[in-house]
Amino acid sequence: MQELIERIVAEGEHIGRGIIKLDGFINHQIDPALVLKMGREFARCFAALGVSGVTRVITAEVSGIGPALATANALNVPLVYARKHRPITMPDGFYLATAPSPTKGHIVELMVSPQYLAADDRVLLIDDFLASGLTIDALARLIEQSGATLCGVGCVVEKVFEPGRQRLEPLGVPIVSLAKIDLDDEGQMHVY
Repeated sequence: MQELIERIVAEGEHIGRGIIKLDGFINHQIDPALVLKMGREFARCFAALGVSGVTRVITAEVSGIGPALATANALNVPLVYARKHRPITMPDGFYLATAPSPTKGHIVELMVSPQYLAADDRVLLIDDFLASGLTIDALARLIEQSGATLCGVGCVVEKVFEPGRQRLEPLGVPIVSLAKIDLDDEGQMHVY
């Protein structure tokens, strides 16, 4: 997605340890027009790959909500986001998976109510970054627990210097990245 690539080049920053700072337009402050375009692009890409009949989009709170909501809007389906803290309104029997968070430095629990993810659902998983793939893998385990079908994984930015894609390939679904970032030996970003 050329507009996204240009924005990353203009505003993105590698702040060390493989952490890419894009919080001015994706995951702290959100550029609504750009994020809505991302949602339409995810919908177009997955349709071109033969993904159809999606009934839900899922992501993890918080940073995946913007692009996931835009994608759900483009597909006219509900968005479900995995909660990191169980609210008192969540019934027993919820789906639970854990993943380490590289930006928070601890293990994160992800929870989804069985009210919002059922065995007959066809689910598209959307997140902001594909890096280690551990959070996306945890979301895929939540989908598996529900009996629903994972139809595809979409990430706004893929860090190709990390093993996320290789970790997720056994899922056997299309993996779409709207932009990819690699780092050279000096830590300079290369975006494509």
